[in-house]
Amino acid sequence: MADKPTSSADGVAWKLDDLYQGLDDPRLDDDLKEALARAQAFERDYRGRIATLEPSSAPLLLKAVSELESLSEQMDKPLIYAMLLHSARSDDPRHGALVAHTREQRTAINKHLIFFDLEWVQLADAPARALSAAPALAKYRHYLEHKRVWRPYFLSEPEEKILDDKAVTGKSAWMRLFEESVSDIKFPLADKQLSLQEINAKLYDADRGVRRDAAAGLTCGLQDHSRLLTFIFNNLVLDHHSDCRLRHYPHVMAARNLSNEIDDHVVDTLMQTSERYFPLVQRYYRLKGRLLGIEPLYDYDRYAPLFADMPTCAWPTARQIVEESYTAFSPDAGEIIREFFERRWIDAELRPSKRGGAFSSSAVPSAHPYILLNYTDKLRDVMTLAHELGHGLHQYLSRGQGYFQCDTPLTTAEMASIFGEMLTFHRLLELYPEPRLRLAMLCSKLEDSFATVFRQVVLTRFEQKLHQTRQEKGELSTDAINALWLEANRAMFGDVVHITEGYAWWWSYIGHFIRSPFYCYAYAFGELLVLALVQKYKQDGPAFVPRYLALLASGGSDAPHVLLGKLGVNVNDPGFWELGLKLLEGMVDEAEGLARGFLKS
Repeated sequence: MADKPTSSADGVAWKLDDLYQGLDDPRLDDDLKEALARAQAFERDYRGRIATLEPSSAPLLLKAVSELESLSEQMDKPLIYAMLLHSARSDDPRHGALVAHTREQRTAINKHLIFFDLEWVQLADAPARALSAAPALAKYRHYLEHKRVWRPYFLSEPEEKILDDKAVTGKSAWMRLFEESVSDIKFPLADKQLSLQEINAKLYDADRGVRRDAAAGLTCGLQDHSRLLTFIFNNLVLDHHSDCRLRHYPHVMAARNLSNEIDDHVVDTLMQTSERYFPLVQRYYRLKGRLLGIEPLYDYDRYAPLFADMPTCAWPTARQIVEESYTAFSPDAGEIIREFFERRWIDAELRPSKRGGAFSSSAVPSAHPYILLNYTDKLRDVMTLAHELGHGLHQYLSRGQGYFQCDTPLTTAEMASIFGEMLTFHRLLELYPEPRLRLAMLCSKLEDSFATVFRQVVLTRFEQKLHQTRQEKGELSTDAINALWLEANRAMFGDVVHITEGYAWWWSYIGHFIRSPFYCYAYAFGELLVLALVQKYKQDGPAFVPRYLALLASGGSDAPHVLLGKLGVNVNDPGFWELGLKLLEGMVDEAEGLARGFLKS
């Protein structure tokens, strides 16, 4: 049996009462029943009327969209609650049962609403443009306009209903199986059996033997489950291709790019420009190998601390550092961040069968966001806390946009989180000014930035090749996927980082491939965007703060390039990405300069 994991965050568990009071709360089923009745009434009131709207029908459309938004929040809220419970403890069968129940009920409710989108995109262009531009519908202008972008890819209403119905036992079921399976894997290390988050934390240990054994333990656990994980990957890749074929998407990333409101050529430029800087990654890891006195540097050495006596950080101190970082930037932002701690909106303790990694759920605008992470007392966990609280701040501020427009595309969803990391990073540099610690933290930040930019580009390239090869050759073996994974990673590491044989299996626990195909490039977008915003902050000083907070409060109420343009950022300029990459290059220059005092001549 695995030991119960512990950290200074023991007892830091979220309180979900602002959603529901527990599994037996009668409001769970009451909300689902009421949402069903409202959906049936909505269908009776509006079916056949949306596709024939006139430019003068703005009041009717406003009433319909307002009701649709309200009942959509009501029908989604039980499922959101169930998924939060399940993420925090997936080994409780009641949580899994609630996820299944709420998902099934949501699907039944949504059958009565599918007609609305289909009729709206069928409406002729002239009245649609007039209605979108109507002052009465100003709040929903972008929502209505963006819906019509999907016009070529909608199917008939019976087909849409079938796909929605089958997703419950299809993609959604495979996703749940993946989450529960990975959460339950026990990874051997010495005489212990560790969870995924615990074994990953050991890859940051100062002891090289611990890192090597942790890498072997991670590989061992994944190998033991490789048949299941490979089967899940194969099926979800095939499912994605089925969607693309049925909806006539031009390529496998089309739906993601449309959802992110970003042109294909911008994504291509982002990735190609980042790949030209792979030699910078190799240059940095060559430096790190010299600092550690390791030749060659192995994959399990990438996140090794430079010095064995790096300070740890207990949860109360982490809270103080992050609160101070946000408050120094904006007292209003700091006050919001404080609410997350005081009102128990964060789940940070380690526990068996808890989902690995970290996330911030926007939940619903009538409540507030919730944050999950696994706090292990490392300084890097302080950055993770700052990252998720950046998401939380963004989601909290954007609630005023309503349920349909509070969330942003993935490209700008990472903006506030990475900006919050940067604020906290500079605060840590102030708290630990010694050159030795400054070098260590600079290197750690570079490694995080490389993981957020270059590694995410590698993950996207792997995903592209995985989908292409699956389509060309059919179901892929574990060895075949392993080979694609190694090929993609070697492009970044070159001959500087030696990739071990076991590293070949490490694609199989990455949930983004399962939950959100082609999500990963959004991290690179967000990191490089934030580097530009940090420069703007340095240039503009305090005047930047209210404009930035207004941007966060805008949520998804307009296209990203429009909202960012208000801050003087042009993401359609190919040179924009070069700016952020040059800033990373400058950080490597600084690391090399600091390192001279620690390297033997």
